[in-house]
Amino acid sequence: MSDTVQQLRKRFSELTGHEPDGVWSAPGRVNLIGEHTDYNEGFVLPFAIDRRTRAAVGLRADGVIRVTSTFDDTSIEVPLSGLDATRSAGEIVGWSAYPLGVAWALGQHGADLNGVPGVDILIDSTVPVGAGLSSSAAIESSVALALNDLWKLGFSREQLAKVGQLAENEVVGAPTGIMDQSASLLGATDSAVFLDCRSLDVEVVPLGLAPAELSILVMDTRVSHSHATGGYSERRASCEAGAAALGASSLRDVSVADLERAQEILDDVTFRRVRHVVTENQRVLDTVRALNEEGPLAIGALLDASHVSMRDDFEISIPELDLAVETAREHGAIGARMTGGGFGGAAIALVPHARVSEVEVAVKEAFAARGFTEPMTFTVTPSQGAERNDAN
Repeated sequence: MSDTVQQLRKRFSELTGHEPDGVWSAPGRVNLIGEHTDYNEGFVLPFAIDRRTRAAVGLRADGVIRVTSTFDDTSIEVPLSGLDATRSAGEIVGWSAYPLGVAWALGQHGADLNGVPGVDILIDSTVPVGAGLSSSAAIESSVALALNDLWKLGFSREQLAKVGQLAENEVVGAPTGIMDQSASLLGATDSAVFLDCRSLDVEVVPLGLAPAELSILVMDTRVSHSHATGGYSERRASCEAGAAALGASSLRDVSVADLERAQEILDDVTFRRVRHVVTENQRVLDTVRALNEEGPLAIGALLDASHVSMRDDFEISIPELDLAVETAREHGAIGARMTGGGFGGAAIALVPHARVSEVEVAVKEAFAARGFTEPMTFTVTPSQGAERNDAN
């Protein structure tokens, strides 16, 4: 964290002239398995990571929300009562769309934005941007938890996840599902969050990485991606078209056994998009079963198969991600896959503790040999979800 809690409180006071009412934090997430299944009402298995966003928040008396950050000196001020009009006019842009979008979405979920106090928000983060680790959900979740507390809204964490998703969809303009916010708000130490994206039922699944002497290595290609761009939207549209052609309300209702019929009636591209989602749902279920019955050493082949499916059927990988995955496997990883929305970002590898350094060196050397930008590599620890860190 670039600022400690006390440093962040001090910076807040210097910026605003008053003490914050508290500091809240929320983690980024790594999706262990289950990619592009969330908006298809399927299954996902993310976990919260030990990279977090902090939000120092203080009430103000004038009904204005002001947001600023340690990574951008610009302050954005909007009357809470005018958020809807500002959003409709397309005037909420850049990183401020995440916290402002959350305030707007809370209003859409029943908060009276004309009756709550204004707020100052200062954001600080160590979640890498553009790496597929959901820096956006970390901002949304920390701000949502803070405003829920300070405005005494009484929303559950499951409701706050929906608030974050609405902000992402309608203000940021990214048609993402609810996985990222759920992981950030509901994560637990050394555990993954098994989420049914249709019912929103959650099961915390122990990972058992430490007893198995395994690490999760993130290999950030440093090729930035954006969910608001066309590739993500096109994949989502293909999934919806495939479900409709199969007479299903979503691909959640299509099983592996249905794929033979799907291949007969769908064009090749749509079929492959559908096949990825259907088989990925099954891989999530198989991973949860393997973790519960055998432990993390048993999931490597499922991670590998997930990557192949994203590379070949969903076509969201890039050469850098493929190289990271292949190199990690060649140097001792139990399994590896790209993670996140695709078209850039990061891959993850499940690696024995003793071989982490070997994999890191090999991946960087492989990137150099291909003329790629040097990747950023680091391990992540499954960690606690959003929480209040500090209060007066």
